[in-house]
Amino acid sequence: MILGLYEAHLPVSDLKRSIAYYTKLGLTFSHSHDDKLAFFWIEKNKSWLGLWETDKVELEYHPSIRHIAFEVSLDGLKEAILWLNERGYEAREAFGFEPIEPFVMAHHGIAHAKIHFNDPDGNSLEFICKLPNPKNITKQMYLSEWEKLNEDS
Repeated sequence: MILGLYEAHLPVSDLKRSIAYYTKLGLTFSHSHDDKLAFFWIEKNKSWLGLWETDKVELEYHPSIRHIAFEVSLDGLKEAILWLNERGYEAREAFGFEPIEPFVMAHHGIAHAKIHFNDPDGNSLEFICKLPNPKNITKQMYLSEWEKLNEDS
């Protein structure tokens, strides 16, 4: 029945500023409505992000209401901190990991490498990619440590 996630939405305090931010982030602007809502394609004709200008941005952050994770390639993720910095954005600490490189969270046969950053309104954004986990590692570590552990796999 369910084929995938088509859309997600975030609150923003200044739609024009957010349109500029997400365009610079690399998303493709689709359209806006009533100067209070803008849509960006994450994957053209597959999934998009809606940004709503509202005064509700001041809600305390919690990942269940103000978090979006964008899938990227492993090569892209390895360059993501520099890529963000070149655009004037900064990766942030997450799950106890400083933003010096991507980190890995592994759980029972699956693993993901990631970095986190915030948009201008404090919405939590993430670049993430799935990793093979042939050794069934169940720890969290920096990506460089992960790669050393899996060199012979």
